[in-house]
Amino acid sequence: MMANEGFFRPVRGMHVVASAAGPAHALYFSCYEHMKLLFSGSSQVGHNPIANGLAGCFATLFHDALMVPADAIKQRLQIYASPYAGAIDCLQKIRQREGLSVLYRSYTTQLTMNIPFHSVHLVTYELLQDYLNYARTYDPLSHVISGAGAGAIASAVTTPLDVCKTLLNTQECCLASTGGPTCSVPRGSPGTSTNTVATQEARGLITAIRVIYMQGGIPAFFKGLTPRVLYQMPSTAVAWSCYEFFKHSFAGKPTIL
Repeated sequence: MMANEGFFRPVRGMHVVASAAGPAHALYFSCYEHMKLLFSGSSQVGHNPIANGLAGCFATLFHDALMVPADAIKQRLQIYASPYAGAIDCLQKIRQREGLSVLYRSYTTQLTMNIPFHSVHLVTYELLQDYLNYARTYDPLSHVISGAGAGAIASAVTTPLDVCKTLLNTQECCLASTGGPTCSVPRGSPGTSTNTVATQEARGLITAIRVIYMQGGIPAFFKGLTPRVLYQMPSTAVAWSCYEFFKHSFAGKPTIL
């Protein structure tokens, strides 16, 4: 990508995600803290895995409502030889050709992926905190370790669903004889070449699973596992470190700098 499209090509679309990440994470963490307290009670807050998992489910609903369209635009900008000049151009062409509703085409799949992701993520983080920092004081090292470990485990578990989501957001469409957008889906055994092609658009999770399986078999669902884990580990470590710092600072609790 850098050789053919420039040094900064891999980070194209980053500003789209950044603009949505602030309000999305504000809703995410505030909802999580409120629901965690509601489900577990003040005496057991943070120490009840079931309550933490349920709180993560509710927090994800608010988070994804803002992040799904931003993620769809970012992925279209990041695909190789993207036809879009920028985020505004991408949004305009989507509105003209497909309608803005396609930005939420992967919302169900995103929830299907992110609800287990964030549930596993939050449960793992709180369990690691129980081991490293049971009193829940401000401890930067424990927040970094717990955040990175939780992100790695959660991202690895949900990689197959992330592959499905990426297909739904980036599938290359063409106009068939009927005038509707289609995608080529090979018939035959998974991973085998064939000249017989069926045209079908992956419009949801089930059809996305079928397309991916027919094109590459089970291994296709784990493509990108390593970069996904390597991305999530520092991302979640930084997110939790910043969040814990500001949470303790705003609460007036002593912090260790």
